[in-house]
Amino acid sequence: MEFTVWGILTAIVVGLIVGALGRLVVPGRQNMPIWLHMLIGVGAALLGTVLARAMGIATETAGVDWGELLVQVVLAAIAVALVAGVGRRRSVTHR
Repeated sequence: MEFTVWGILTAIVVGLIVGALGRLVVPGRQNMPIWLHMLIGVGAALLGTVLARAMGIATETAGVDWGELLVQVVLAAIAVALVAGVGRRRSVTHR
């Protein structure tokens, strides 16, 4: 399995963008800083590159590899939503 510089850079950029937009995915207030959202997005997008290549979706093209990009975006969005949702405190109101 060969990784290209372009694939890694794309994963980082996609992860930063999806991580930053992750606050919009989960309703309510998140107790996570924006840099943590972005870091989770980058990690998930890099994992998306690995998965796309392992599944044979990623191909060597002259332009944008839309299949790999789609896997990166979906995985990063899911990871950010899950971590933001799990990290959110649930409060109980007493009457």
